[in-house]
Amino acid sequence: MQASQLHRGSHMAKRLCYQPLQEVDAYYFSQFQSLGRQLYSNVGNQRGHFNVQDIGDRYCTLESSSGSHGYATHNSTSTVTFSPNGSPVSQQDYRSNPSDQHNSPDNTYGSSVSGSSITDDISDFRHKLLELETVMLGPDSDVIYSFDSIYQEGTDNPEMGTWGQVMDAITKGNLKKILIACAKAVSDNDALMAQWLMDELRKMVSVCGEPMQRLGAYMLEGLVARLASSGSCIYKSLRCKEPARAELLSYMHLLYEVCPYFKFGYMSANGAIAEAMKDEDRVHIIDFQISQGTQWVTLIQAFAGRPGGPPHIRITGIDDPASAYARGGGLDIVGKRLSKLAKLFNVPFEFHSASISGCNVHQNNLGIRRGEALAVNFAFMLHHMPDESVSTENHRDRLLRLVKSLSPKVVTLVEQESNTNTAAFFPRFVETLDYYNAMFESIDVTLPRQHKERINIEQHCLAREVVNILACEGAERVERHELLGKWRLRFGLAGFTPYPLSSLVNATIKTLLDNYSNRYRLEEREGALYLGWMDRDLVASCAWK
Repeated sequence: MQASQLHRGSHMAKRLCYQPLQEVDAYYFSQFQSLGRQLYSNVGNQRGHFNVQDIGDRYCTLESSSGSHGYATHNSTSTVTFSPNGSPVSQQDYRSNPSDQHNSPDNTYGSSVSGSSITDDISDFRHKLLELETVMLGPDSDVIYSFDSIYQEGTDNPEMGTWGQVMDAITKGNLKKILIACAKAVSDNDALMAQWLMDELRKMVSVCGEPMQRLGAYMLEGLVARLASSGSCIYKSLRCKEPARAELLSYMHLLYEVCPYFKFGYMSANGAIAEAMKDEDRVHIIDFQISQGTQWVTLIQAFAGRPGGPPHIRITGIDDPASAYARGGGLDIVGKRLSKLAKLFNVPFEFHSASISGCNVHQNNLGIRRGEALAVNFAFMLHHMPDESVSTENHRDRLLRLVKSLSPKVVTLVEQESNTNTAAFFPRFVETLDYYNAMFESIDVTLPRQHKERINIEQHCLAREVVNILACEGAERVERHELLGKWRLRFGLAGFTPYPLSSLVNATIKTLLDNYSNRYRLEEREGALYLGWMDRDLVASCAWK
């Protein structure tokens, strides 16, 4: 590479650092800084598992909230009774079915056992219960041992344990293990066990508590919605109204600022585009989920300072029409703001909008012109596209083949590093619990637990993702993340080859992370960048050509 090219690339990389725009009005710049995360509505689970009545009303844990309201901590008590077949059910469940002689309140089988009065000595508890069974059902009863088999059969997850370990987890208040046990009960269609564990969980979760308690509240809502087998139950169980547009923008802006995940993704993608286009005079960027247009602020600034002058930039912004509410209007808003910014920095600029879902994008929507170097950006977008497991149309791979046919100079991919696409419900639950717990822990470092805006961020920007992953199936499950290894396979099959990321951009991102917690880590592996929290990878970024 010639010295002039090295100088040009180095200069561009340094310009990619996020800097305030001194000459842009505060409102204009603040809108660019908000993250345009698409909030999906009208999603649900049409596949039934249980015939459970009013479960949404019984187990909802979240109260309606806004920036000016308080937040409830759910510490309601529940009473648990062991039925003659050994399954734990609440007193409320017993009274709900008087036609069954074993469930009748007039039946004297067994006395109620409070879920909070379980003895610390599990062996003693099991012995007393066995004595009670002997009196009730005879000396040959093996009901007590059937609980152990529930968790020994059909699972190789060491965190599940036996029935005794589940009881021990309840006694010790191990929220993570109880959540996993409840998910296993839901997965095994054990409605009675699931309902009992939900009663226990309601006493432990809180939207104002520790990271696991807060996440547990939303995970519980996902379990409730799945158990109820109703798509509308998702939003009924969340009990949160759509916030006003200005409030939603504020929540997304705060999430963008308190966590480096989105800045990391945008900066790494912009670095690859700037490197690929450093010698081009006319650049066309296709952004498949442009949202607020935040990503392109620093790239326009970087091109403005390029030695030899900026190129002519044309951006085609694609976004689902459902995003208009969060944005406050159509894509013309984004075009006007970016045009104003480009004019301020003397960058020749055009904007083309395509208000259309990615599933409906075809070449005629992209405005391809001869003589323009093409860059395509997939930032936090492709996981929303249904693949071969959802539809024979397989829009996930179709879009990659379409883009490859356009001969782009560079294609950038930024995605959450999580495996929830084709995983069955139970492993998907465990993966979601691990992934979002790391994210909630990272938020906890930045915002106080009682901060009402933190509660709004988690409820309006993250909770719906969690519930959608857990409660929905088929086309209604739109949050379908894949690990980078699977994305590599898809890009390879579409004909792409890896495009190396710039080491100069890596150094800039490390500087960004210095402004956050030292528990964030940045790693480069096999040509890709990974941003993680402690030992958990959260976001992966790479480029292709």
